[in-house]
Amino acid sequence: MQVTQTNADGLKHEFKVVVPAALLEEKVSSRLTEVGRTVRIPGFRPGKVPMGILRQKYGSSVMGEVLETAVNDGTKHALDEHKLRPAVQPKVEITSFKEGADLEFTIAVETLPEVKVAGLGELKLEKPVCPVSDEAVDEAVQNIANRQEKTDAAGEAHAAESGDVVVIDFLGKLDGEPFDGGKADGYSLKLGSGNFIPGFEDQLVGVKSGDDRVVKVTFPADYGVEKLAGKGAEFEVKVHEVRKVVPTVVDDELAKTLGLGDLAELKKAIREEIERDYGNLSRGHVKRQLLDKLAEQYDFVVPEGMVDLEFEAIWKQLEQEKTEGHLDAADQGKTDDELRAEYRAIATRRVRLGLVLSEVGSSNNITISQEDLNRAVMTEARRYPGQEHLVFQYFQKNPDALNSLRAPIFEEKVIDFILELASVTEKTVTIEDLRKDPDVESQASSADEAPKPKKKAAKKKAADE
Repeated sequence: MQVTQTNADGLKHEFKVVVPAALLEEKVSSRLTEVGRTVRIPGFRPGKVPMGILRQKYGSSVMGEVLETAVNDGTKHALDEHKLRPAVQPKVEITSFKEGADLEFTIAVETLPEVKVAGLGELKLEKPVCPVSDEAVDEAVQNIANRQEKTDAAGEAHAAESGDVVVIDFLGKLDGEPFDGGKADGYSLKLGSGNFIPGFEDQLVGVKSGDDRVVKVTFPADYGVEKLAGKGAEFEVKVHEVRKVVPTVVDDELAKTLGLGDLAELKKAIREEIERDYGNLSRGHVKRQLLDKLAEQYDFVVPEGMVDLEFEAIWKQLEQEKTEGHLDAADQGKTDDELRAEYRAIATRRVRLGLVLSEVGSSNNITISQEDLNRAVMTEARRYPGQEHLVFQYFQKNPDALNSLRAPIFEEKVIDFILELASVTEKTVTIEDLRKDPDVESQASSADEAPKPKKKAAKKKAADE
């Protein structure tokens, strides 16, 4: 086998491989001999089938096996000989082959760049933190109580007020024609809740049981369904009943209905939950700072093939959002060329950061244990209360799904490792500041950088950002 490098341009390498016809014939004959030991052909004992018959009957399929093996061996030889680490699957093209002649093929491969990461301990980061106030706990308790509230029939003569619940049927029409998602029967709507389009609930104040009313509204310009955004619509509403809300008292009995001993225990559990939520928000901010600093510090050429794959995944999701009418407001009105350029830059950033984190992880022997995977599966299961067993079964039966958890787990462990080395200073902030989207803040502070991922299409894992 003759392997010749024909091109070496940065991360791109090309090779020409020639496998002599004699070697191919030797492999074919050897394989046919193996087949002949076990194959059963009428008129011949096993192991006694003439080579000519074997070649006539199995020669084509065996040659296919031999060619595939030769291509794989040639590719591996080329990569090993030049100590190359492929970034994506090498592209192989057979340029010349016919029976009795040499096999010639080319290999085009993009390699991973050499990434050297140093100075992690010199990173200086600011971590926003917010203490959990008694007011926040009380508000959360009250929200729980509000969700437990009950209603009583208000009577036919009662005119609905803000805070009342009206049980209605409604049918929405756009230019006189019903539209998808604009119809419901027996819907319980709390007036003043803000759950419906602005103006809808206000026009139902004063209705009584049995009333019919036409509600006219205009959908917000940034409404999630593109065909409805900014459009005027009419809703035919039938009022079945008006109900008064009976507030739930915040006391020990409320806690007991939730499976807790008393109100103090309920507040303690809520405080711990809020602290976890605040902690996750805080981590999101410091993580974004870390990734931004790494992106500034490491600027190297990345494999185009990896960028292509990342961009295609982003673009596919973006196209789906456009089809569903859920395109982010910041992207609406942009041409495909503008969007492609923007998200291509995001894909490049993702790949580069992914390579940096991968190098940190591998050079510091960061691994994923079975315990890590078990915790990740448990976390996924908690997202589906009452269906946890189905989640466990899903991951047990789908090894690929379980393996898909490895990348985010690895990333989080690498981030934790870097944060342990870096100098992280805590800064007390308001809850409003803590809840700000770190992606938006990053864009504002880096005007020269490609816009960061939007809500769905481009916002996946942090290393991708």
